[in-house]
Amino acid sequence: MHGLGNDFVVLDARHRSVAVTPDLARAMADRHRGVGFDQLAVIQPVADSARDVRLVFYNADGSLSGACGNATRCIARYLMDESGASALVLHTERGALQARDAGAGLTSVNMGHALTDWRDIPLAHAMDTLELPIEGGPTATSMGNPHCTFFVADAEGVDLAGLGPQIEHHPLFPQRTNVQFATVLGGDHIRMRVWERGTGITLASGSSSCATAVAAHRRGLVGEKVRILLDGGAIDIHIAPDGVWMTGPTAHVFDGIWRG
Repeated sequence: MHGLGNDFVVLDARHRSVAVTPDLARAMADRHRGVGFDQLAVIQPVADSARDVRLVFYNADGSLSGACGNATRCIARYLMDESGASALVLHTERGALQARDAGAGLTSVNMGHALTDWRDIPLAHAMDTLELPIEGGPTATSMGNPHCTFFVADAEGVDLAGLGPQIEHHPLFPQRTNVQFATVLGGDHIRMRVWERGTGITLASGSSSCATAVAAHRRGLVGEKVRILLDGGAIDIHIAPDGVWMTGPTAHVFDGIWRG
């Protein structure tokens, strides 16, 4: 599946257990010898529930990810189409996330409230997360995974391949970080490019879009409703009283059987 080109392998382990190891995740992620993905998502049953599911996410390097917004939205659509429901709850390390049919082929997921305290992101020591002591003064945010957002004059001109891994492994981020370079276009529109922790450059990222919208809102650059323009397309973010909602399209590309 993919959300705006941010692509996933989804393993449905509701009726048959799947033992995922870092080696297996890396083998599947290989775009030449495996299947290829930005993230791997596993749908697991929830004990004592015939309806609820839990999602576990892996990055392309085999590491675990606490959140993956686009994959959550894709799986929500898959499960709603399967059951005929128009809303459901998905359990993740981030917590219980509400999802609903937004009409016109779009799906909305509430990614929960953004976390902005240095301990929650986490950062290596106490500091103001609105402007980190890194060249460019980025903002740190957690959406269940850490994010570092730079506001720049031209996101298109940033050397994302060069700067992304440097910031991902910056010593201020003990668990590494996702990295965004964003340009506010006005009218609550933001052009954003993303380097994902454990994966690299991706065409889109749901949690990065949420984090960027929250960072821009904290800085007074945008309102509570923001459209993020990514390499793979546009996603709408609403910073609401009950959490950060993201709304966008999904695509179910193909089914397969892994015989590795």
